[in-house]
Amino acid sequence: MKKILQLLFEYKTLTRAQAKEVLINISRGQYNESEITAFITVFLMRSITIEELQGFRDALLELAVRVDLNGQNVIDIVGTGGDGKNTFNISTLSCFIVAGAGQKVAKHGNYGATSISGASNVMEQLGYRFSNDAGKLNREVEETNICFLHAPIFHPALKAVGAIRKNLGIRTFFNMLGPMVNPASPKFQLVGVYNLEMARIYTYLLQQTQSSFAIIHSLDGYDELSLTGDARVITNEGERVMTPEQLGKRMVSPSDLYGGNTAEEAAKIFLHILQGKGSWAQNAVVFANAAMALYCTGAFETYDKAFEASVESLESGKALAALNGLISLQ
Repeated sequence: MKKILQLLFEYKTLTRAQAKEVLINISRGQYNESEITAFITVFLMRSITIEELQGFRDALLELAVRVDLNGQNVIDIVGTGGDGKNTFNISTLSCFIVAGAGQKVAKHGNYGATSISGASNVMEQLGYRFSNDAGKLNREVEETNICFLHAPIFHPALKAVGAIRKNLGIRTFFNMLGPMVNPASPKFQLVGVYNLEMARIYTYLLQQTQSSFAIIHSLDGYDELSLTGDARVITNEGERVMTPEQLGKRMVSPSDLYGGNTAEEAAKIFLHILQGKGSWAQNAVVFANAAMALYCTGAFETYDKAFEASVESLESGKALAALNGLISLQ
C-alpha cells in the first residue's frame, strides 16, 4: 500500500488493474485501518477516473457472491447516497411501489454511511433478515416480486471498510460503486446520482452493459427525483431536463422530504407512507421515482402511464402487500 499511496500523493492515477488489485487486497485484510483510510481520503480530494472506478467495480464483481434469480428480469432502484439531504427512504419505498405494480425487483442496499438510515437500516427495522441464500431470495421474488440484497454479505470488500466509512461519515468512492455491483445483475436500473460529473461517468459505464437504465439527478443536489427543482434524466435514448410538474404533478419543499433522526423514526415514516398515510408531497416524490423506474423497463408507452400505475400500486394496497408478504417469509 505504501507504494500506491506514494503514487497517489504525487497526483498520479491508478490503472484499472492497479485499482482492482488494491480493492482485492483490502477485502483480504492485507492493509491496516490507517492505510485504508488514507487511500479513501485521496479520492475525497480529487475526482475519481473512469479507469479507477472500473477497476474497483471489477474487484467487487470478481469477489462477489453472485445471485441467480432464474432469469427473472429484475430492476434495481438505488441512489449513490452522499447528497447530505437526510431524506426519507425514497428509493426503497419506490421499490415496493414498483413491486406492487407487477415488476420484479432485486434491491441492493447497505447501512447508511452518510445518512441516518440507509436502505438496510430501514429493512432491518421492518423485520427483514439479510441473506445471500439464492433459494430464499428466489422465493421472495416469485411470491412478492421483491427481494433485498444487503451489500456487505455479498461483497467482502464492502464489509471490510464498513466501520471506516461509518466513522468518516462522508461520501466516499464506495458510494459510487454500490449501484454498479448488484450481485443479481439486474436487467433494468434506475440510478440516482449526487452530481452531474457522476451522471456522466455512470452514463459511460452503463452504456457498455446490456441494462436498460435511467440515471437521475435533481439539479439542486439530490440523488433522486426530489421534486424540489428541475431534474436531469439520462436514459439509453438520450437526456433531458424535466420539471417537478412533469415528474410528479407538483413541486415540493425540502422540508417535505425529512427522513427522521433515527432508524426507528425512518422506519415509521416508511410504513406511514406505504400504508397510504403519507402527505401529498411524500407520495408525489415516491410516485415520480417509481414511475421513472417502471418507464425505463419499457413496459409502459409513456411516463404518465407509468405514473398512473405507481399511484394505483399504492392506493390499491398492492405495494403494502408486497412488503407484508416479504416480511412474512422471514
